This record gives sequence, C-alpha cells and structure tokens, in this order.
Amino acid sequence: MVIRETYLKRIRPFYDVDLIKVITGIRRCGKSTILRQIMDEIIKSGVKESNIIYINLEFPEYFDIKTYRDLYEYINKKIVNNDKYYLFIDEIQNVKNFEKTINSYKAKYQDKISIFITGSNSDLLSGELATLLAGRYVSFKISPFSFKEVCEFKHYELDKYKLDEQFDDYLTWGGLPQRFSLNSETEIRTYLLDVYNSIIIKDIVTRFKVKDIDLFNRVTEYIMTTPAQTFSADSLTKYFESTDIKEVSKKTIYNYLEYMCKAHLINKVNRYDIRGKRILNGKYKYYLTDLGFIKMIDDSKRKQLGAYLENIVYNELVSRGYSVTIGNLKNGEIDFIALKDGKKEYYQVCYLLLDEDIINREFKPFSSIDDSYPKYVLSLDKFNMSRDGIIHLNIIDWLIKEY
Repeated sequence: MVIRETYLKRIRPFYDVDLIKVITGIRRCGKSTILRQIMDEIIKSGVKESNIIYINLEFPEYFDIKTYRDLYEYINKKIVNNDKYYLFIDEIQNVKNFEKTINSYKAKYQDKISIFITGSNSDLLSGELATLLAGRYVSFKISPFSFKEVCEFKHYELDKYKLDEQFDDYLTWGGLPQRFSLNSETEIRTYLLDVYNSIIIKDIVTRFKVKDIDLFNRVTEYIMTTPAQTFSADSLTKYFESTDIKEVSKKTIYNYLEYMCKAHLINKVNRYDIRGKRILNGKYKYYLTDLGFIKMIDDSKRKQLGAYLENIVYNELVSRGYSVTIGNLKNGEIDFIALKDGKKEYYQVCYLLLDEDIINREFKPFSSIDDSYPKYVLSLDKFNMSRDGIIHLNIIDWLIKEY
C-alpha cells in the first residue's frame, strides 16, 4: 500500500480540530484508502478502535441506510459513552439529505466527535451542506496516483533514464490506483470501463437527469479526446452544427460541461490575462482527471503526446497543492501559472525540443513576463537545455523528484 503522504500531511493537522473534514475526488481515486490510513494513524496515537465509527455506503451491509434518519440512528447506536469518537463516512452522497445528520452531530457533540466524509461529486461543497456548515468544514480534493506514487507502488527505480516504458503506460492507462494490481490489458480495460460507466451513469446521467443521452455522449467524447484545448460554448456549438447535430444551445453545452466537472471527470481551468491581471471569461481549458478514460471513449484515436503531457503536468501541480490558471499574453500564452503559499511559478510543456523553432516557441513567451518568479520548460528531452534564466527540466525527472 502506498502511504499517500501528499494528502495526509494536509489533513493530519485537522484530525482533532472541530471542523468537518470533506474529502472529494473521482470514483476509485483512493479516497477510501486515505480514510483507512487516517484511521490507522489515529489508532496508533492511542485511540481505541471502538471509538472509530466507519461507514462505507457502497458496501452491502450499509445498503439499508438510505436517509439522514437512518444514518442518524445507526451512528447513535455506536456512541455508547462520553469518550471522543471519530466518525468516517465514505461516499456520503448516497444518503438523501445527509447534511442534516452531519449538522446535527456537529452541533450535538462539537469537540467530542471528529467527522470525516468523502464523496465523488463536488456538490458536497455546495447547496445545503455549505449553508448549514459555512465556515465549519475544510475540504481536500484527492487525485489518482501521481507518477511518483506509481513508482513507489510498483517499486520502480527513480531514474529518468529507466522509466520510459513505465511512463508510457501511465500516459496510456492513467493513474487509478486499483488498475496497477491488474495483470493484463484486458483486465485493465474492463476495470476502467466499469469505473467510467459508473461515473457517467450514477454521477452524471442519473444525478442530473440528463435527457438527451446521445448529445451528452458526443460532448463527452469531444472533450475527453481533445484534452488541453481552449473551448467555449460557441466553439462547441459551431462544431456540432458542422456535423449532423443542429440547434444545440450554449446553455446545454455549459450544463453538460459543468456536470462533468462536478463528477470530477474533467477540470475547468481559467485563462488569466497576465498584463491586465484579470480572469478572462468565456474561454477555458479542460483537463482530464485521468488519461486512462480516453481509451474507453475512442481506442483508435492517435496519441496527442503534447496534450497528454500538458494534462499530466496540470494534474501534478494540482496534487501538489497549487492553484493553476492558463497565462494569456498578447501574442501567445503560458501553459500554466501555478500559485502556492503566496509564491508563483510559470510552466511551458511540450513533447520534445526538436529544433530551434520549437525552442523559441516554448522559451520566447517568458520574455513578456516582467517578474523574477521561476520559469520552467518541461519536455521529455533527457539533456538540459536551460537558457536565459529559464529552467528546462525532463518531465519524468520533474515528476519523480518534485522540484
């Protein structure tokens, strides 16, 4: 088992703090494993196992818990004394009006109960829960395995010269943790397809009552097979009009994209005007939470290595705790502006710096930025091509060493 220290070190300071710990992320990204690792740490600190209440609402033994009242009654039976209890509820969105129970226990027991909840959609942090618990929760978003975590799980040697094949596998099949325990491509494909269908059917189509399934599938296919592209509702509407689909409303497109984001299938990234110092509305980039789903959509599609690498770098920056935007310039853009703890970093990502034209394309945009924050160009080149104060790094090396 990989100890997911990247996330545990952020959650650990809140184990005994009187705030609800909300852990979100795409299905099968490892939220349950992180809960178990937190429970292990709490037990090792001296807490009795009987004071740990764990409920996984996707396990058959909890299928009778359907409403907030069922949940309340089940927990009530587990609290038998005045000791402090630690409550862990996995995939809590499966309980109708769950926020009422969470709020009631928060009010009733205060610092006598520490509550951890997980869910596979971002609605956990909106609606009534946000209203009832405003200012009384902290949230943590979990991602599939980073490449460094893959190397740890598979016991690979952390050497950029020996990881090309393993990195290609990561590009192709993504980082959902359980797939690394499977032995064949057929098993991996079956597993990923099952996860993907669960997300589409349970977290999107059923939850948001999508009626035009064919259109939704086409929007999903378009977004999923063209990651790291700049999109707007207008551009997607025109695209569909150029095919056999007419009269697609921009509102419908926006809704479908929002549903995909809420299910953590994709992530929307704003474009930031570096000179004007403002967010640009209307055009966004979308990155996949896991690249393995591309093969579930269209196995015949040629690898877009530049876009896939950009997607991986985006996911890595987010998993490291950065807030990320796209940098817009007058005559171009910077792939990523990454902010963390008041510090800023700039990133350009490409496949290979094959010739001077590509080198100029990747390095030149930095000349328009008048500040001293670190500027990086990441590629799969194995030798250092840094110049003019701009740092060039091999992507694999950057991923495994966490610069």
